[in-house]
Amino acid sequence: MNRTEMHCELQIENCEQPIQAQRALPSATRNPQSATRNSLRLLLLVFFAIFFAAFFAAGCTQDPMMQLYLDNNRAMLDVPLDPNGEMVDFDVAPGSTARAIAQKLQTDGIIGDAQLFEAYVRSNGVAQQLEAGSFRLSPSMTIVEIADVLQDARAQSIRITIPEGWRLEQTADYLSDAEMVDGVAYRQLAMAGDFDLNIYPFLATRPAGTSLEGYLFPNTYELPAQDPRASDLIRRQLDTFAAQVMPVYEEAVAAAATELDLYAVLVIASIVEREAVVAEERPAIAAVYLNRIAQGMRLEADPTVQYAMGYQEAADQWWKTPVTLDEYSGVNSPYNTYLYAGIPPGPIAAPGLDSIRAVLYPDEHNYLYFVATPDGSGAHVFAETWEEHLVNVQGYQQGQ
Repeated sequence: MNRTEMHCELQIENCEQPIQAQRALPSATRNPQSATRNSLRLLLLVFFAIFFAAFFAAGCTQDPMMQLYLDNNRAMLDVPLDPNGEMVDFDVAPGSTARAIAQKLQTDGIIGDAQLFEAYVRSNGVAQQLEAGSFRLSPSMTIVEIADVLQDARAQSIRITIPEGWRLEQTADYLSDAEMVDGVAYRQLAMAGDFDLNIYPFLATRPAGTSLEGYLFPNTYELPAQDPRASDLIRRQLDTFAAQVMPVYEEAVAAAATELDLYAVLVIASIVEREAVVAEERPAIAAVYLNRIAQGMRLEADPTVQYAMGYQEAADQWWKTPVTLDEYSGVNSPYNTYLYAGIPPGPIAAPGLDSIRAVLYPDEHNYLYFVATPDGSGAHVFAETWEEHLVNVQGYQQGQ
């Protein structure tokens, strides 16, 4: 290592290290002159501490030896690591230092010299301007270009919010309409469901040939603004599912709280998600469906009929409201739980974590029926018998 390199490396180290506190001077003795000298020493010590702190802070951005190091390595600074490199995702975690970012860039194969990147951003006074967020970077970019990109996360990322209760086609349409991600590609990938089971082993709980409906976790996701891909969004949804849903499900299984397999939980939770308007009612609604299953009754859930009916061109919506009496009996689909016993062949929407918890830990009651209250609040009244339910239905109709 030449002197220039040694000096620059030492300067970078100084930028990361806090100034060490000096030991306190001995207390003054009875000698007044000694006390005066000690006071002067203390004042000088404070002065030099402030001076050197300012010196090192300035050196981090203005040190001539650091600039000389950059000049001597200008070829590396302005030449990309791989002119033919492809774009890759690069995430900067909140609180990351310039050094941590530089090391991650090198580890990810985007740059070849972490020290040079760090020296560049410090010399140019932008080390503190590197932002947290998601970026699209490439080894075909120079260090200068990469540093510029990392200073503006807002311009480099987009936020996509997928609500609970959407079916995957809704999400695909939303992505296309918002021109964020290729909605057609999203739909095709989600319907095919061909993702690595070694990475996402929970997908093996699906019946063969089924889509990813139910596994595409609803949340807000941040993707790089440059070339956001449908496959990246789906992977992030699956990653979030693994992080949030699987521990909850595995804990419930270990506690013997449920005997349902994961797929059945998602199917029922997706119906609960579509039925429940008042959040507190989710466990009660889940218990109604589980009670009906236990007694061999059909679920008779309106959202399953709505799902089977698909997109309604005239109304420009996916979930037809209300469902008519003719549609209860006229929509011939295994998803129509008024006609077919048991749970539907698959989830009908993306359930949130609260609906999944509701199925794993339902209320304990004997209700078999529920109907909406007439006040429009979204709440329901529950009944144990058909006769009680008819009274509640009559109350709903009279209140309309």
